[in-house]
Amino acid sequence: MTNADALFEIDIPTLTRIARGKVRDIFAIDDEHLLIVTTDRLSAYDVVMPDPIPGKGQVLTELSNFWFSMMQDLVPNHLTDLSIFDVISDAELAENLQPRSMLVRRLKPLPIEAVVRGYLIGSGWTDYLKTGAVCGIELPSGLEQAARLPETTFTPAAKAAVGDHDENVSFEQVVSMIGEPLAIQVRDIAIKIYERAATFASERGIIIADTKFEFGQDDDGRLFIIDEILTPDSSRFWPASEYRTGISPPSFDKQFVRDYLETLDWDKTSPGPTIPADILQRSGDKYREVRQILVSPQTA
Repeated sequence: MTNADALFEIDIPTLTRIARGKVRDIFAIDDEHLLIVTTDRLSAYDVVMPDPIPGKGQVLTELSNFWFSMMQDLVPNHLTDLSIFDVISDAELAENLQPRSMLVRRLKPLPIEAVVRGYLIGSGWTDYLKTGAVCGIELPSGLEQAARLPETTFTPAAKAAVGDHDENVSFEQVVSMIGEPLAIQVRDIAIKIYERAATFASERGIIIADTKFEFGQDDDGRLFIIDEILTPDSSRFWPASEYRTGISPPSFDKQFVRDYLETLDWDKTSPGPTIPADILQRSGDKYREVRQILVSPQTA
């Protein structure tokens, strides 16, 4: 797959685009439904890069649908029974977008990212080095980078605008934002989803170091999981065979891109720099590899 095959952005003549996020373009269908198209856009350090990863949107959509199905007894998701052929009259366009699209309910998103950590890495590691804690949760002293945490830990973040960085917040701050009953519900469900997924992935030789979820509510206050779930864009997947502490382990995601960006004199603000084709290819291969490991049936 070449860069010419990539979908960087999409406009649909018969639908109104109401949002363009880092990766997803969102269109209004009617008062109750949305079409979400997952593009091949690549973001790093909350900046959208000028070069996409061909096929990335299809991988994210397939993985999300896989996990949504697995977790539906824990929490309902935003998917509907609508088909993209029901809402786009251009059959060729609908067919091209189908593998990367979701037809979903309109819900009110919560203003937080429900981050769950099983290992000490990323911004959690940064916080720990500064304070000995993550999101106000005290941790044992002397932990190494990538160490397994004593228990699965809920470390929420406040959502930022596109191009800005999400901010780690304490559970008490989440309570002040959305109320205690809902905060407890989100925390408990997020931890259950992570632990079920982590067990499943472990059986396939993958460590899920951390992940983030988004939730929304309907008009009756019922909670739904929305957006994406347990993809290489929202999670850190490590090959168990290469895991060790004291380093940032290799991962099935855009780590090749991050590593390249760290070699540049770039201040991590928009616009992002051009990414070489081989870096994009290697990152795309990692996305496809983790999809194959997780979604493909296991043989005895």
